[in-house]
Amino acid sequence: MWTDGRLCYGGDYNPEQWPAQVWAEDVALMRQARVNLVTVGVFAWSRLEPAPGRYTFDWLDQVLDLLHGGGIRVALATPTASPPPWFSAAHPDALPVTADGVRLHHGSRDTYCAAAPAYRAAARRIAGALADRYAHHPALAGWRVHNEYGTTCHCEHTATAFRRWLVARHGDLDSLNDAWVTSFWSQHYTDWAQISTPRATQYLANPGHLLDFRRFWSDTLRSAYAEQRDLLRAANPRLPVTTNFVLGDWVPVDHARWAAEVDLVAVDHYPSAVDIGAEEQTALVGDLARGWARHAATRGRDPAAAAGRGDAPAPAWLLMESAPNQIHTAGRMHTKEPGRMLRHSLAHVARGSHGAMFFQWRAPTGGAERFHSALVPHAGPDSRVFREAVELGAALHRLAEVRGTVEASVALAVDAASGWALRHPGLPSRRLDHHEEAAAAHRGLWHAGYGCDVVVPGDPLDGYRLLVLPALYLTDDTTAGWIHDYVHGGGHLLATYLSGVADEHARVRLGGYPGALRDVLGVRAEEFHPLADEEQVTLADGGTGRIWAETLRPAGAQVVTAYAGGLLDGRPAVTRHRYGAGTAWYLSTRPDEHTYRRLLADAARAAGVRPVCVGAPDGVEAVRRRAGQHSWLFLLNHTDRAQRVAARGVELLTAATVDQVVALPPGGVAVLREHTG
Repeated sequence: MWTDGRLCYGGDYNPEQWPAQVWAEDVALMRQARVNLVTVGVFAWSRLEPAPGRYTFDWLDQVLDLLHGGGIRVALATPTASPPPWFSAAHPDALPVTADGVRLHHGSRDTYCAAAPAYRAAARRIAGALADRYAHHPALAGWRVHNEYGTTCHCEHTATAFRRWLVARHGDLDSLNDAWVTSFWSQHYTDWAQISTPRATQYLANPGHLLDFRRFWSDTLRSAYAEQRDLLRAANPRLPVTTNFVLGDWVPVDHARWAAEVDLVAVDHYPSAVDIGAEEQTALVGDLARGWARHAATRGRDPAAAAGRGDAPAPAWLLMESAPNQIHTAGRMHTKEPGRMLRHSLAHVARGSHGAMFFQWRAPTGGAERFHSALVPHAGPDSRVFREAVELGAALHRLAEVRGTVEASVALAVDAASGWALRHPGLPSRRLDHHEEAAAAHRGLWHAGYGCDVVVPGDPLDGYRLLVLPALYLTDDTTAGWIHDYVHGGGHLLATYLSGVADEHARVRLGGYPGALRDVLGVRAEEFHPLADEEQVTLADGGTGRIWAETLRPAGAQVVTAYAGGLLDGRPAVTRHRYGAGTAWYLSTRPDEHTYRRLLADAARAAGVRPVCVGAPDGVEAVRRRAGQHSWLFLLNHTDRAQRVAARGVELLTAATVDQVVALPPGGVAVLREHTG
């Protein structure tokens, strides 16, 4: 691993923003906080290459030597997310173009088009120069390519590349016209040259066109990454290479399928909620990253070994960026309460992260993100933030022994393409969101205390007792077979509305909803009933539903609860169906949080799934990691009250022996090496 068995701790370090006399102080403070890994050079292109082909590496030489002397390893970044001014001036055709046809100008970050030949050549050139000079520098732990791939473009370079991609995907225009249903609105194409990117248009764009553009852009960015990666690997094959994944609706990247291209899955996570939602989001991102890491681990390996089963190493991933003392939410920055940075960081470690990294090390005096959170804030090291940074470094040092896979018997299917398809404005409701449905299901499982792995359609399901499908809108025949085989063979399934409705091209499956899954679920829906923003439906069991409802007819399924009152009075809302040796549940609405948690718990119990820590109080998160005969239990108290949890073992943060009960202070954390006897 990147730090020779230690948990990684540190973050983005930008020495080019500071005079050289500050660098020695930085290294001393890093040693005080037990920082062992920093990312250098992310946004330093203009300092590294101030003119085409002219490099100024002397300052970087000094920084790397200084860090190495202090025992701090470096993830050296290629700076290609922020081209220098001279590049944009020389290649205006490589500046990004919006869907409205507006060419953006230099003055921020990400001012490039990843399909522009000039940009790709310049990116390879700077990556190659860095590889030639530093591939064998003793400070290097590995390479970080670029930063947060996600920029899109609609220029002519993109249009040309998109057409090539479409030819490779569809083969001929007849196949493309069929996939996109271009007979609708007279969109039938007779020449590839007639197809451009999905620019802004008069009314609703073609959904197949939009979906394929998202897929194309994910592949294009992956290709740009791979070009740099291959140069870096060739210079020193022993150094791992990665890039940092970023989450959000704006990101056209299928991270699960990208994961096989990196040596270590690295994620950036900045929660958007300031209440318990921040902890819910943290848990989900950790489970997502671990799921993506399984795809990185399967290269040339047995899938069961890659999943960390038995004594095999667990899939590797790393929290590459997070904000130390702030939550960046809509319109403001919320200051994290004391202890929350530690709790969030250890929640990621609990879910398999090989440490905790931050953006950024030292808060800058100027620039667009001058008020962004940092381990060394504007107030300097004599501050609560830095004292908590020192505390976190000590905690991570004490947890170096923790290893193994995360205990989970529930699989949650998340599919990037379904998320993209459900953003089309021509759907029955603007509130449809695959990723929010996944988050809602994950919240219910998290609050109920169940361990959860995130999978993508087609992943092995051996060992999982319950599979949850949250609005798996795009379901091709292979995915449908994957679901049918799992349930028929004895697995338990819980699927929500909008699962199985369309094929891989976003074409609606005929014969009634939920399309490809009608037989396994034992239901048939004839009509949708999208609900208004504040509208709810009442359920016969006392719960409520929102966002969606359906006219549902059982076709072998048993009614678990029905709608009560209104147009759907007495009709099924939630059903359960025996299929082969397994059982399939169907939710035709989004239940309220309490009802959803109860339904998930019912399905889990029926499948034989137990909570990670039976009896843990509400608000105490429990995660267990196992390696062979050893196990470690993480307990995180997200409440403002002291809590007690039955446990036995050695608490690693304090070295105290726990015989029966561990006492957690408000907001406190405990990590136990559990007794196995």
